[in-house]
Amino acid sequence: MSADRRLQVILLWHMHQPEYRDLLSGVYHQPWTYLHAIKDYTDMAAHLEAVPDARAVVNFAPTLLEQITDYAAQLQGFLSDSVAIRDPLLAALASPALPAEPEARLLLIRACLRANETRLIQRFAAYRRLAELVPWFTGHPDALGYVSDQYIADLLVWYHIAWLGETVRRTDERVKRLITKASSFNLHDRRELLTVLSELLDGIVPRYRHLAERGQIELSVTPYAHPIMPLLIDFQAARDAMPKVILPPDSHYPGGEERVRWHVRRGKEIFRKHFGFDPAGCWPAEGGISAATLRILAQEGLTWAASGEGVLAHSLLHAGQSTETPKDNWLYMPYTPPDADGLQCFFRDDGLSDLIGFTYASWHADDAVGDLVNHLENIARRCQDLDDRVVSIILDGENAWEHYPENGYYFLSALYQRLAANPHITLTTCSDYIKTHRGKALSEMTAGSWVYGTFSTWIGSHDKNRGWEMLVGAKRAFDARCEQLSAEQRQAAERQLAICEGSDWFWWFGDENPVATVSDFDQMFRMHLGNLYQLLGLEPPNYLAHAFTHGGGKPMHGGTMRPAKPG
Repeated sequence: MSADRRLQVILLWHMHQPEYRDLLSGVYHQPWTYLHAIKDYTDMAAHLEAVPDARAVVNFAPTLLEQITDYAAQLQGFLSDSVAIRDPLLAALASPALPAEPEARLLLIRACLRANETRLIQRFAAYRRLAELVPWFTGHPDALGYVSDQYIADLLVWYHIAWLGETVRRTDERVKRLITKASSFNLHDRRELLTVLSELLDGIVPRYRHLAERGQIELSVTPYAHPIMPLLIDFQAARDAMPKVILPPDSHYPGGEERVRWHVRRGKEIFRKHFGFDPAGCWPAEGGISAATLRILAQEGLTWAASGEGVLAHSLLHAGQSTETPKDNWLYMPYTPPDADGLQCFFRDDGLSDLIGFTYASWHADDAVGDLVNHLENIARRCQDLDDRVVSIILDGENAWEHYPENGYYFLSALYQRLAANPHITLTTCSDYIKTHRGKALSEMTAGSWVYGTFSTWIGSHDKNRGWEMLVGAKRAFDARCEQLSAEQRQAAERQLAICEGSDWFWWFGDENPVATVSDFDQMFRMHLGNLYQLLGLEPPNYLAHAFTHGGGKPMHGGTMRPAKPG
């Protein structure tokens, strides 16, 4: 196969965590941002650095960038000037004095078990032995009196060692020493580990910026707080793919289009602040798009976006085109959507993307990569007489790896090496592809997301709709009060409103999700709404004091706050 007939492949990794901070106090309510940073964002950069011929697109949500930067500043401040750390778990690792109250000690112990049992806890014998004692503590109320500070200190250290990136454990001599020591960690050991974490957090943005500057990756953005833009613009967008869906009682979200533009502009601003240039492309939150959403993205200067295969399939069917033919004929190309001049839209191959996200974790790495390469080579052979075919593999860049051995070390290493060297495949980026190729015109644009091609994950159930009701009420309060605020007050309230508009709160509401996670996100959503009313100088409505969601009781796996998915 000639070089100009190679199959082009785009690997797009989406990095996102919701806003876990109380923006008024600065205190973090969950540790997942910094834990994924020291593990997944660190490893994903390292794997690309190790294979210079590999290429990818890496998408960052702006609120994630802000949190990473904030964590880096916290640790630098603590290590240099003893500034207090505002994350309870990280503060415990740093503090000479561990909590004395039994309830606080038990909470800390339980927090140090929020990790994948098979891949992160069982892997390390010393960590496993510490974890095996916890059921006895929890089953005997008086047992906590016998739990020493040394036990808790060792558990804290091992928790953070387990959450480190595999590339860090293999290369950092300080970490190797701690692993060899295995127990009886002292305050110096803990401070040394904090120094490692500080360096990792501080290096994330520069590492990705350097990869982009040398042309190995393209960096793209999600609108500021990861909102489901089509639903902000019009609740009725949910009916494109779900005609019978039950919508919230309000007909629309007040001023939704204006809010979408705010998120896009603010997202680009935060991206520019961190990376020094404007992004060309966008992974809309959850791949959620509509004709109106893509029109706004184009008007705001973005040249490409991406979504899920199901959205394209629904759009083609509504336009009277068949998707019964092989994907070669309709999926492996970008499209130019209606009324979005200058913007092209890529659509993920759901099957190939989900193999990485959900299936290959239990395979031997060589077999998994071999299987994926075989799929791509088959597509390349079928498409060798077709011009300009491109396969888009798009998925979450953080949550899948804790289910893989060694955080996906062997899989990712082999993936980049074999794809970069394959004579039938060319790894590319979205912007590079559209420099020389024009997408196919799409006459109909059916609104939807990467999940089933619908918005059922974010709207339509009792709890999700109740969440929208509460958000609509808060937005109306904002509209009524914003003109009375000073410029500084309005800026703070507008940012807080944006956090309330994020997609994650609605994703987790509903009895299909684990009880503990539903409770966590319910509490954070009500906290953010309450903060908004406080910033507006208004008394929060009484219903914010009461949980309104219910979970279905599924066990949480490995402490991960999101499944292995894009978004």
